Amino acid sequence: MHHHFLLYKPFGYLSQFIYNLKRNKKLLGELHDFPEGTMAIGRLDEDSEGLLILTTDGWMSEVVRSKKVEKEYYAQVDGLITDEAVKQLENGVEIGFKGKKYTTLPCTAFRLNEAPNLPERGKKIRDERHGPTSWVSITVTEGKFRQVRKMTSAVGFPTLRLVRVRVGKIVLGELQPGQAIEIDSIEV
Repeated sequence: MHHHFLLYKPFGYLSQFIYNLKRNKKLLGELHDFPEGTMAIGRLDEDSEGLLILTTDGWMSEVVRSKKVEKEYYAQVDGLITDEAVKQLENGVEIGFKGKKYTTLPCTAFRLNEAPNLPERGKKIRDERHGPTSWVSITVTEGKFRQVRKMTSAVGFPTLRLVRVRVGKIVLGELQPGQAIEIDSIEV
């Protein structure tokens, strides 16, 4: 029988259980007593946070990572994002990927009129004296390395905070940073 979990990956953790390089890194296994063979489905980089689905079922990992499943992120960006920049995000932007230019697939993007109700991040982002910030929702079906961060930078609004809030039909909801809950099945 397989086990499945929803986890709010906190800022500063790697989306993995083993790290063999010399530097000390915070790993998912420090957050909960997961069964042997548990793996993260997809990744969030160390500086990103939010919904991570974990499973002992490798086949389910392939299903969730497919381009059929939407992944929604809330990005806090440097500056007041413009309608033009949001439209560019929706249409696809050119980013660097593995040393080559890559144009992202069309996606859904819109400005959030107010900051989302998210838990405070452990590490302060910055304060208002460095200029205004704004929030944008970006929903993609692909997941290149640091893609959403590269997308917002490509349109002139670098990401300051990035939180995955939804994978398919599964939402972050009331989960708190570091909290994991076991679920019966993964319905995306």
